[in-house]
Amino acid sequence: MTRPARVIIDPLAARHNLQQARRCAPHARLMAVLKADAYGHGLVRMAELFESADAFAVASLEEATTLREAGVDGTVVLLEGPFEAAELAVIAELGLEVVLHTNEQIEMLERAACRLPVWLKFDTGMHRLGFAPEQFAALIPRLHGLAKPLRFMTHFANAHKRDDPSIDDQLGRFAAMLVDAEGERSLANSGAIIAAPQTHADWVRPGLMLYGVSPLADTSAASLQLRPVMTLRSRLISVRNVSAGEAIGYGGSYVCPEDMRVGVVAYGYGDGYPRNAGTGTPVLVNDVLTQVIGECSMDMMSVDLRPVPQASFGDTVTLWGQGLPVEDVARSCGTIPYELLCRVRMRAHYETGCP
Repeated sequence: MTRPARVIIDPLAARHNLQQARRCAPHARLMAVLKADAYGHGLVRMAELFESADAFAVASLEEATTLREAGVDGTVVLLEGPFEAAELAVIAELGLEVVLHTNEQIEMLERAACRLPVWLKFDTGMHRLGFAPEQFAALIPRLHGLAKPLRFMTHFANAHKRDDPSIDDQLGRFAAMLVDAEGERSLANSGAIIAAPQTHADWVRPGLMLYGVSPLADTSAASLQLRPVMTLRSRLISVRNVSAGEAIGYGGSYVCPEDMRVGVVAYGYGDGYPRNAGTGTPVLVNDVLTQVIGECSMDMMSVDLRPVPQASFGDTVTLWGQGLPVEDVARSCGTIPYELLCRVRMRAHYETGCP
């Protein structure tokens, strides 16, 4: 038998979440975000599951090339645009669309006289990437003849906070800048798709919600009718009785408060589980909620079996996914679901099917 650490990808959940995004923004086209290996779910696998999306968004030419080599021939958008002029020939050959957010990128197009579909990105308040709105009038003539078509994009800083005033502030700056301009618009990421319908415009860009995770800090995925696509599963490879006062694992950070049964799970940080998932991090053993105890190690972790007195060697353990939202694990680890999902690209075996 192979090592039981598994990453299970649920295709029915993926397609359901895509349709839920469409239901939230019925009048907009949908650009499915596949960057970071589709948030750890597998770039090509998720492109195939999201084949009905109107476009895909990636972060690099390498990701776009992988999609084209896998036979994905739909619209692919480079969210960070070209990193150097040498990429332009490949971008044109692959038929990609580019987001331009800096003068250096426009200069690359000007020198190469390269004509591409362009999304011009504006910084309306996040202050990460994008042109200042007051640069708009000077940029348009420069892109005449180089950008066909020319579209416009911005990104929200706080769409994960329901009713945050900055959302309408950014929307207002974007709308004022484009009041007399022609060209399609895109503003809404997952949080805005769900909670700020006034931002939907021509295109929406769902990411986290497609993978069944809530993008809103105060709202569960289940209440948004989102289903987890990724489930981490393994099994108990040891069950032992440990006496009160004995310490568990490296560093002895957990001391048994009483005589208790302790299980060892074949999953660790070498499989992409967070090393800082210490005592109190939720796990399911035979679908019963319990906790990690002590420090997670490379190949294994220890769990408290007091809530599951009948647990035995070989029983199923769920680290997150069906029955245990990754949001709960992230909260316990002091991080965000994005990080946990993206790091699961290590040695755990991937399977496709219903968990």
